Parts: sequence; structure tokens; C-alpha cells
Amino acid sequence: MLVGYVRVSKADGSQTTDLQRDALLTAGVDEAHLYEDLASGKKDDRPELAACLKALRAGDTLLVWKLDRLGRDLRHLVNVVHDLTERKVGLKVLTGQGAAIDTTTPSGKLVFGIFAALAEFERELITERTKAGLASARARGRKGGRPFKMTPAKVRLAMASMGQPGTNVGDLCVEIGVTRQTLYRHVSPTGELRTDGAKLLEG
Repeated sequence: MLVGYVRVSKADGSQTTDLQRDALLTAGVDEAHLYEDLASGKKDDRPELAACLKALRAGDTLLVWKLDRLGRDLRHLVNVVHDLTERKVGLKVLTGQGAAIDTTTPSGKLVFGIFAALAEFERELITERTKAGLASARARGRKGGRPFKMTPAKVRLAMASMGQPGTNVGDLCVEIGVTRQTLYRHVSPTGELRTDGAKLLEG
């Protein structure tokens, strides 16, 4: 079964999903199997996306108009598609830079594999920089002091670091200069954005 997901984009000024809906319907998605969110893609609260992902079954294919309709960022996108792949659900992108992605075909799987490899490479680089920063802080005898406020850059670093095995939360808090309470208010222990973090990135 084909299932479609659409979302408005404030970035390009489009507050309607007509173009996306028409494209998905033309591609064979039944209107009864269309899910639509009106929230920004940067927000965690996308109930229709959650419902869409929950409704998908093995053998189904999820269709989106463009790649940026589905994922908040590369890491989120890779995680979503990895989950779909594990559940034997396909993903097909109709247009834009991700139009070559169709995980129901060998070539489409290859293209997405490159995306996944780049995301993994990015995570490893961030982890290496975090470890180097922590070592530098320890060498300087840094023991904290008055915490600085959270910034978008710190949120992104925390997201990447918290999802990595072996990350010491105390050391991470020292490195980015915030308390544990502040950190957990913005990012979950698994690296997912929380409400305050999402608001800051939207800023």
C-alpha cells in the first residue's frame, strides 16, 4: 500500500499543501492514506507524522514530495528511514534533491546508503571534537563556574553527543557550560530535541 505524508513549509512561504497533495495523489496514493501536518518541520510535535509512521506496515511504501518534508535534519531523516527499513517499509521521494531515493529499488537503496554514511561521518567528527574539547578543558583545570545560557550551537552539539555511547553527561555539561537541568530541558538522554531546544533552534 502507498501512504503519503505532506507538510507546509514556512521557509519557502508556502502555507498550503495543495502541490504536494496533487503530486502524491498522481503518484497513486489514495486520499484516505494521506497524512498532513501544518507545523514547522523543526518542531517535534508532528502528530500526523507520528500517526503515519505508526500506521505503516511491512510491504508499504511511504511517499513524500521532497526529502525535507520528512526529516528535521539529516540525523533525524537517517533514523526515520533506518526504522522504516527495519520494518520492511519503503520510502520514495518524488522531487527535489532526494528524488533519486526509492528504497524499494537497489539504486535507491545505494543513494540512501550514501546519505547514511555521511550522517555517520558527521556524528564521528562531532564526537571527536567533543572528546578533544573535554580533554582540553580538563588540561586547563576547568571545573565549571557560573553556567552560560544554552545556544543553538550547544543544542546541536548536545544532540549529537547525547546519542553516542560512552558520552559522560557531567563532562559534556562542563564543556558546553550548562547544568544538567538545563541540558535535559533542551535535549533528552538519547539526543532528541525537547520543547526548549526546539524553540531555541527555531529562534
